[in-house]
Amino acid sequence: MHVDTLRRDADGPLFAAGDSRIKLQVLADDIVRLVYTDGEEVPDPESPVIVEQDPTDEWTLVERETEFELQTAAMRVELDRETGALTWRDADGRRLVGEPADGGKSLVPVSPENLTVGDSEVVSPRDSLDREAYSTRLDLEFSDDEAILGLGQHDGGVANYRGEEQVLYQGNTKVAMPAILSTRGYGMLWNTGSLTTFHDDQHGSYVWTECDDALDVFVVAGEPDDVIAGFRQLTGESTMLPKWSYGYVQSKERYETGEELIDVVEEYREREIPIDCIVQDWQYWPDTTDDDPNFEDWGGPQGDWGQWGQKSFHEGRYPDPSATIDGLHERNVRLMVSIWPNMLAGENYREMRDAGHILDDATLPAPGNEQRYYDAFSEEARDIYWDQADEGLFSHGVDAWWCDSTEPYDPTWTLPTCPDPFKLAQHTTDAFKHVFDPGYLNSYSLHQAKGMYEGQRAKTDEKRVINLTRSGYPGQQRYGAITWSGDIEATWERYRTQITDGLQFTAAGNPKWTLDVGAFFVGDGPSWITDGDFDDGVDDLGYRELYVRWFQYGAFLPMFRSHGTDTPREMWRFGEPGDRTYDTLVKFDRLRYRLMPYIYSLAGWETHRDYTMYRHLALEFPDDEDAHEVGDQFMFGPSLLVCPVTEPMYYGPDSEELDGKAEAREVYLPEGTDWYDFWTGERYDGGQTILADAPLEKLPLFVKAGSVLPMGPAVQHTGERPDAPWQLRVYPGQDGEFDAYEDAGDGYDYEDGDYAFTPIRWDDAASELTVGDRKGSFPELVAERDFEVVVVGEGEGVGVEKSDPDTVVEYDGSRRAVTVDR
Repeated sequence: MHVDTLRRDADGPLFAAGDSRIKLQVLADDIVRLVYTDGEEVPDPESPVIVEQDPTDEWTLVERETEFELQTAAMRVELDRETGALTWRDADGRRLVGEPADGGKSLVPVSPENLTVGDSEVVSPRDSLDREAYSTRLDLEFSDDEAILGLGQHDGGVANYRGEEQVLYQGNTKVAMPAILSTRGYGMLWNTGSLTTFHDDQHGSYVWTECDDALDVFVVAGEPDDVIAGFRQLTGESTMLPKWSYGYVQSKERYETGEELIDVVEEYREREIPIDCIVQDWQYWPDTTDDDPNFEDWGGPQGDWGQWGQKSFHEGRYPDPSATIDGLHERNVRLMVSIWPNMLAGENYREMRDAGHILDDATLPAPGNEQRYYDAFSEEARDIYWDQADEGLFSHGVDAWWCDSTEPYDPTWTLPTCPDPFKLAQHTTDAFKHVFDPGYLNSYSLHQAKGMYEGQRAKTDEKRVINLTRSGYPGQQRYGAITWSGDIEATWERYRTQITDGLQFTAAGNPKWTLDVGAFFVGDGPSWITDGDFDDGVDDLGYRELYVRWFQYGAFLPMFRSHGTDTPREMWRFGEPGDRTYDTLVKFDRLRYRLMPYIYSLAGWETHRDYTMYRHLALEFPDDEDAHEVGDQFMFGPSLLVCPVTEPMYYGPDSEELDGKAEAREVYLPEGTDWYDFWTGERYDGGQTILADAPLEKLPLFVKAGSVLPMGPAVQHTGERPDAPWQLRVYPGQDGEFDAYEDAGDGYDYEDGDYAFTPIRWDDAASELTVGDRKGSFPELVAERDFEVVVVGEGEGVGVEKSDPDTVVEYDGSRRAVTVDR
């Protein structure tokens, strides 16, 4: 291959490389797009994943005898004139990543039509199969000391993808995100909807896609948070979720009547246990009728799953949905309702079928051939789907969506045992290819989220869109979506790996991730994917211990939500006041609410500053190689190091007592800072592993020195006592800062500037705390607030509260500085 300059466009150079073309498009100083194609034209960067971009002309091209060098203020991209090999460097010339010396880009022509499976017509996306496409491959050479994060959520708990491989496809417990983030100072995002694989193994280091118009990848330079900001510049801003969604969310499979929803919420209020949302899972819809299609495989008209996919309430079990939801709102609780893309029977199904938007494939093996899904790739179908949800649910006051099964096909249920990973990937993706263009195989969920978001935004701006979805893709954060990890099983191993799997999801650029606290499947069910360890549910002391540990972890996730089948999930099912399990659950629920000023500020940072609250240690400590390999600890914001307990100490399954288990776990404290025990105030040096005290009542939790941690009052819901004082807990040892964020808590006025930041600064040498001039305002703003300042020392953790603060700052929005005597 010999490379020559073909032309210099305003947005970057285009090179001829034999019969192929190499385009380097400069989108920002720190973002350069690579396109490698055999076509004459370079595809436009906009796609379902990528939002509209405004390329820059701030670049230069230096021509040398052996190479071209594209230069921006933040990057250097070298292109070998003989081999076409690319090397990316930072502005100082430090190598970030590169292709092998003899080149690493390859294209193999494929026919999208020939990649489909079965005899049925692929109907979505429309008229897209008759085109040129390629399987693509980009070989890379990584540095020995870098860690690779990202790729989405995949089973296995891999903390660092060096030396690993991963297949990126959508499944019940898999979420494909074709993006990697390196601790060496760069990230890469592939513009694809295709089946994708990542390799750093015996076969080489490369990324392969099955069906694309071109090899199309964006390279972002910078520290981890800068790379994630670049990903969001490309794929869209993370929208604000309503403030109430950061409170406790109670769910289970399932509440059966509107009366039961009210009764559960009333019990929480009587017990003074904080809660903000209750969830109505499936089968709230009408029963089947004589004129519905027969689908005996799903149970038949008697005792069946009803009009699965119908978006309206059963008249007998929810006789007055509006009154039920009003009753929840009167108790300051919101309602989330599950909706599904599959449409098996009922009025909604017939409407979508008659409009020609049902993805129905009789060639799929049963029961997949009954899984008729609507065509979310079609704008008209998305509009119909929203109108149905609006008429049957949203019009009654529903507050939030739970878009289940948005892969959407999940043929794993048809398998008797867990297959080889390769066979599972093939089995799943083949099912998708019965009905999907293989170039868009992974992106159904993105289109589904787009339809729900745009539909609700067109209806009202008074309620923020929140959509809990079982699948995700880059860009979904711009549609008010938060992904949960799927139908996981109750085992200690699954719990442990979930921590890491979620951290890899957020490292790929989308900050909104959560899971079913306590796992969905608790006992040993009929399928290999329903195999939990605790057949007796809440009556099993082993499950109670696992649930408490899972609940402690869940209190530090972007959404704090309990859910599952097989056994009840309300807190009083695990004991009564005075019982160890019950008291610990209530303790951590209340702690979540006390941390709300901190948590909601992090939410504001995610939207306004492209932040990530649920953080792999490598995001915060990219130069600490020991932190790269830690998968069972994480940073929750800039201050809190959360160390979940992931092994049983007291009981195994069937309430079997365990002997000789220490009530402690090893904790790695990252280097470069000191750490405080959140509960006791004891201070530790960083860069060491300690044995942390961890009885059932205690989650090992540490605070970084220099932190300013705002905490609010004890409340029963997120809207209670908005003008109450905040406690500012200062952890000395170095200078610190925190920008507290506030807005109305719901609605979209924040998009027009209706929000405020309050800068808080700690000068460690002077022992001075400064609350600076407030920046911004909004009508609901609490203009004056007392800040109770506590400088934490030995014996002054949250578990040992001071009776009086060190000082009180009476703040009215103008700068105040106080010196704290310590």
